[in-house]
Amino acid sequence: MSILRVDGLVKSYGDVMALQGIDLEVGQGEVYGFIGPNGAGKTTTIRVMLGVLKPDSGKVKIFGQDAWKDAVDIHKRIAYVPGEVSLWPNLTGGEVIDLFVKLRGSNHESLREELIERFELDPSKKCGTYSKGNRQKVALIAAFAAKADLYILDEPTSGLDPLMERVFQECIREIKKEGKSVFLSSHILSEVERLCDKISIIRQGRIIESGTLNDLRHLTRTQIVAETKNNAKELNSLQGIYDLVIDSNKYRLQVESAELGKVIKYLSQYEIVSFESSPPKLEDLFMHHYSGAGSDD
Repeated sequence: MSILRVDGLVKSYGDVMALQGIDLEVGQGEVYGFIGPNGAGKTTTIRVMLGVLKPDSGKVKIFGQDAWKDAVDIHKRIAYVPGEVSLWPNLTGGEVIDLFVKLRGSNHESLREELIERFELDPSKKCGTYSKGNRQKVALIAAFAAKADLYILDEPTSGLDPLMERVFQECIREIKKEGKSVFLSSHILSEVERLCDKISIIRQGRIIESGTLNDLRHLTRTQIVAETKNNAKELNSLQGIYDLVIDSNKYRLQVESAELGKVIKYLSQYEIVSFESSPPKLEDLFMHHYSGAGSDD
């Protein structure tokens, strides 16, 4: 079941084309990663989803409703966390959380207290005294306490330390188990890799790759460290091998996924003593598209 659907989204700022035909779809209970560097179009896409910006063309449907025309109804069922959180400086963190939760008509007191404890937030302090990380915690606690059906998160862990990032990831897994959907915009590749069912990579306002991580791994290379009893001196003659380093009978190399079986078969002829392989990572895929591309800001 589609919770969020974007078709042919185009948005320009004067002569600058911010979005050039964005297409994506988020299903129920799915965590969808949206990755790209600053200036690639992530935040503009989210602002259109939220009904803050009107697109030049294309459609955004959330719960089957139009994101621009039906924004008020849609906002009753979504939670949004930006990467830069601004709060009322004279209100306490607890008061802000209560305000956001009440605006949604929710009343989950025990969940609120549990989240405050897990994120190690002092809710009695005024927001004007909070660090960036603590302001981020307030927004995340308010979002998770609201029990939304769709969470739209734009760089939500900005300013959090590694321990709090782990708490955030636990919360995402918990709401996913409840059948909730998450649209996660991030440039933290390890975070996306751990959490997301599907990803889209955006570059200069265009989606350049989409799919599950397994779908996309064919575009990256597997890292191999191996040792053989006898010297495999012709290893560098095989196709699909990169960055080969040979030290006596030890080999460190990268292999295209399609050629991996042939490389293993070849090495086995020389009696493999040890063999380690590391699966391709999202970072490899990301750099495959962005290395040498210059800034998109």
